[in-house]
Amino acid sequence: MNKINIDLDEDLVKYIKEKCDRDITSDIDIILQTALDEKNIDNQNVSISISAVDKDKIHQINKEYRNVDRPTDVLSFPIFSREEINLFSSLEEEKKVKELELGDIIICIDILEEHAKEYGTGILREMLYMITHGVCHLLGYDHEVEKEKQEMRILEEKILDKIGVGQINE
Repeated sequence: MNKINIDLDEDLVKYIKEKCDRDITSDIDIILQTALDEKNIDNQNVSISISAVDKDKIHQINKEYRNVDRPTDVLSFPIFSREEINLFSSLEEEKKVKELELGDIIICIDILEEHAKEYGTGILREMLYMITHGVCHLLGYDHEVEKEKQEMRILEEKILDKIGVGQINE
């Protein structure tokens, strides 16, 4: 079992607690543990960072780091490539990797609220979806190629069902 360390923006936790009366810290543990299990990663220490920003800030970050001149809902900055992540289970067996820092997830609260309203899914489900989506990216999943998109969507749905917030509506 992994020891999960989450550097979580306290404003984000407070926001969800006020809007939805739910502490999402245990949900995030389940999201990360389920995704790690899917990748057969059973590291002793795993850490991620999750923070929240407004629309202007995520636009700026998206432009600076991805050269995409528009705001987005969630950005993930993985430490490792998909190929490197896929090697971790064998490296763990050889005890070459004792701590795994996956990377950073940045969520735009403004767009989260827009999506919750537009899709009729609610703030809680959108937040947990964005975190799940971000974690999948940190673990090497992507949605640029159809086959990989389907693989990622299946894992996202599995995780969201496990934490009780339902299927993805596309």
